[in-house]
Amino acid sequence: MRAVFASDIDRDDPLRGLEVGERPDAAAPEGWTDDSWRGDETLDPRRSILSERHQGTFAERVAVPRRNLVPKPPELSFEQAACLPTARLTAYRMLFSRARVVPGMTVLVQGAGGGVATALVVLGTAAGVRMWVTSRSERKRSEALELGADQAFESDTRLPERVDAVMETVGQATWSHSVRSLKPGGTIVVSGATTGDSPSAELRRMFFLQLSVIGSTMGTRDELERLIRLCVEKDVHPAIDDVLSLGEARQGFEAMLAGEVVGKIVFTP
Repeated sequence: MRAVFASDIDRDDPLRGLEVGERPDAAAPEGWTDDSWRGDETLDPRRSILSERHQGTFAERVAVPRRNLVPKPPELSFEQAACLPTARLTAYRMLFSRARVVPGMTVLVQGAGGGVATALVVLGTAAGVRMWVTSRSERKRSEALELGADQAFESDTRLPERVDAVMETVGQATWSHSVRSLKPGGTIVVSGATTGDSPSAELRRMFFLQLSVIGSTMGTRDELERLIRLCVEKDVHPAIDDVLSLGEARQGFEAMLAGEVVGKIVFTP
């Protein structure tokens, strides 16, 4: 089968090992219908991202555990539905399960433009949350406003007021600003650290203002089903920057690495 895969890993040149070619057909390993774990799947010590142990999804054929499958609603295209299980599910869990935001709250999203960041803006806005974003890019700030953000600020800008929660995927470059932006008793939800994972702990501010730092990883099947219902009932669709064929995969990854993407890039067979 035709697939996009990494033949080698190079942190300094991430695209060096990118290949488009033939791979063996995906096969379901023994035990993929075992449903012995109970509770939040993200806390299962055996969990993994699919491509850590098995062939990923940039391929003509994909094998996943049966429990991972949920029906695609007719209201969403295949391209739109493909954006839900990673970026949108991560955003949904960050907002509603981990930060427990409710309508009327103010939430800051660090680093507008990426898949999770745009999903946070769209989902939060649909739920009646006031969404603010930061970005170094004027274009990304403008596009975040078009997606529904209430305000957009340059990175590290002093905000008009402190916020109830910060959604943090950037890490070291924005951490101090995230902590300073919170109201007393506020919450930072962390699901990534693209600029590094060794920021100043800001411990004095943490204990004096009684701030909370909460980790968040992906989401559960139940959360995915609730996310789908939200998208259908509120008629909110994923922000898609471009749709490319598998053969154009390098073009998509190059745009992502250059920081030119707002939303998701979708590959089709």
